Amino acid sequence: MRVQLTKRQVETYQPRERPYEIRDAQVRGLILRVQPSGHKAWIVSWAHGKRRTIGPTTAIPLDLARAQATHAIAEYLQSGLPRIGQSKPHAPTLQDFIDQRYRAWATLELKRGHMYADRLEQVFAEHLDDPLTGFDAAWADQWLQQRLTTPTGKTRSPPTRSTAARDLACLRAALSKAVSWGLIARNPLLGMRIKGGQSRKVVRYLSLDEETRLRAVMAARDRHMIAARVSGNRWRALRQEALYPDIPADTYGDHLTPVVLLAMNTGMRRGELLSMTWGDVDLEAKMLTIRAENAKSGRQRHIPLNVEALDVLQRWSIRTGGERIGRVFNVNDVKTGWTKLLADARIEQFRFHDLRHHFASRLIRAGVDLNTVRELLGHADITMTLRYAHLAPDTLAAAVAKLAA
Repeated sequence: MRVQLTKRQVETYQPRERPYEIRDAQVRGLILRVQPSGHKAWIVSWAHGKRRTIGPTTAIPLDLARAQATHAIAEYLQSGLPRIGQSKPHAPTLQDFIDQRYRAWATLELKRGHMYADRLEQVFAEHLDDPLTGFDAAWADQWLQQRLTTPTGKTRSPPTRSTAARDLACLRAALSKAVSWGLIARNPLLGMRIKGGQSRKVVRYLSLDEETRLRAVMAARDRHMIAARVSGNRWRALRQEALYPDIPADTYGDHLTPVVLLAMNTGMRRGELLSMTWGDVDLEAKMLTIRAENAKSGRQRHIPLNVEALDVLQRWSIRTGGERIGRVFNVNDVKTGWTKLLADARIEQFRFHDLRHHFASRLIRAGVDLNTVRELLGHADITMTLRYAHLAPDTLAAAVAKLAA
């Protein structure tokens, strides 16, 4: 798309879910690139597949970008290669690295790999035009300090130290790939110790009262959504407008309740739940398969469906039309709905991942041995599962009592 760019237009272009480009109608070859993070940069293209980044719009105004693009194209017509294309920087910029190598590799080789490339572009938007060798320990310390004091996102509050540490770890992993590809000599962040937040020392699970409140809030939410659909369709029918699909009674308002209930009854991770397809579910055999590509451990495992989990999937199948094709839950996250559920149920300091601990704690207290719990949770070894051992005091007491016999 070619547009007669103006300074005002450049400022008003908004980020989208994916990067996009606008070509200037006045100077052929000048391109404005807008990233999902909001970062905007000028690019000059002098032939098919031949382009270089001029710089960010915050540093280079439109008139100067046009002048530099015009000069580069004139050099190409005279000598066959503009100066900007002759001397490639010693190390590529972070943006060029993502565009030319990392995104394609991560999407192909890593589970949800495109999210890592998106994270780099969003979190390090102000440094996309920095060379890869510029990200050293001194820079990281300064960036971390700013990151932890600058409000971001919908909540307009700074991220936690754990989130910031994961951001830096994502960049460090990407730089390691740049080293293996010969783009830089060494990873400047490799020796840096990235300190995250303090790990939780106590396994958090729902008390009986908390679980009762959570279930009540979910049930009330579903009833409200079903009643709202009936009321809305009645209003639309009176005005002869198209009706929304009916929500069958005794099902769910949307995906949130079945996702939470399945997490409580299977111990599946959020990513495993949201990537699950109907092909992974065998309602007749009452068995659910977590494929290796969706499992954190990279190994396939099977989880038997108890009465409630089976009922949840059957009711959700009715809610979605009974076709059982594609993903079971066609959503990417449940964070917003989950946060409101906790607030309405008056439950504090409880993460979605803690539903996995809740599942494990119920098994242990029911007398299930640790190795079986390990297999159901998909732990690679028993070490992670041992954190639940203290929840089985009766089993431990019975073992010690055998000595007296």
